[in-house]
Amino acid sequence: MRATFMYGTGDVRVIDVPDPTLQGPTDAVVRIVQACICGSDLHPYHSMPADESGTPMGHEFLGVVEEVGKDVSTIKAGDLVVAPFAWQDNTCDFCREGLQTSCRHGGFWAAGGIGGGQAEAVRVPQADGTLVKLPVAADSALLPSLLTLSDVFATGHHAAIRANVNARTTVTVIGDGAVGLLAVLSAKRLGAERIILMGRHKSRTDLGLEFGATEVVAERGQEGIEKVRELTGGDGTHTVLECVGHMPAYEQALGVVRVGGVISRVGVPQYNDGDIGWNLFGRNLTLTGGPAPVRHYIEELMPDVLDGKIEPGKVFDRVIGIEETPAGYRAMDDREALKVLVQF
Repeated sequence: MRATFMYGTGDVRVIDVPDPTLQGPTDAVVRIVQACICGSDLHPYHSMPADESGTPMGHEFLGVVEEVGKDVSTIKAGDLVVAPFAWQDNTCDFCREGLQTSCRHGGFWAAGGIGGGQAEAVRVPQADGTLVKLPVAADSALLPSLLTLSDVFATGHHAAIRANVNARTTVTVIGDGAVGLLAVLSAKRLGAERIILMGRHKSRTDLGLEFGATEVVAERGQEGIEKVRELTGGDGTHTVLECVGHMPAYEQALGVVRVGGVISRVGVPQYNDGDIGWNLFGRNLTLTGGPAPVRHYIEELMPDVLDGKIEPGKVFDRVIGIEETPAGYRAMDDREALKVLVQF
């Protein structure tokens, strides 16, 4: 089969690899119907050391079950399913507490001998705890929006949940990538009436306004902080959803959050040290966030997608085939595409 591998900075290739097979009684093999490229895939695209073995890529996909192990009971061959960006048993104590990304018996795609989602098929460990059956046909127009449940929409939702966004909280979202835009949608869905989106790409911030942002601040750094402060009477907002992962975004978050407020980070941090001293402590701020336990949210979010109340799939603005995946990475890296969908 064909699969996407990364061999170093900027070096993405589509190669032939062996077809996946069942290796344990809790496995399933899924033929992928749709996958996509994540903003977090661009981090290794910028920094991965050269590796002649390559690394499989992709962690967002939905597809059709081809085969299941003897202990799999909740899905069967022929089912259309969506997979979270982490696999899990969904029964351990951490999973039961809604922390599936810390599952005691789980892991992540494209690691530990598990393939990536930017491929024609993948072996799914812990299939019962990982895969969620979709009540639509494989040619449904809802598939792009349902695909966002695998990561990007559920991650935006996680940012808002960890910040306790509600009708009484004002919100700043930092980042106009797909996660940031769907954090806007999530904050709106949870009742927020004022949502300031910090982003500077008009085609993206226009979609953010459609998703529920009330204001857009294009300025960055201290200038952006001062603009948000100006808009909020000098106070800042109750919550800040940081959806980028770079230090300047965290510094902006510290600058625009209100006393007693919450900074919720879901952008994968590309730094190890940050200001957690008096600037955080002295203002009674809460710093939270982390990798979204997507499996915990899928059943909650799916009905609104199926009913057409929301359309998170609008973040996909380019569709490619598997052989075009390297070009898809370049398009996202060059800001020519917001989020690239891979159609099989």
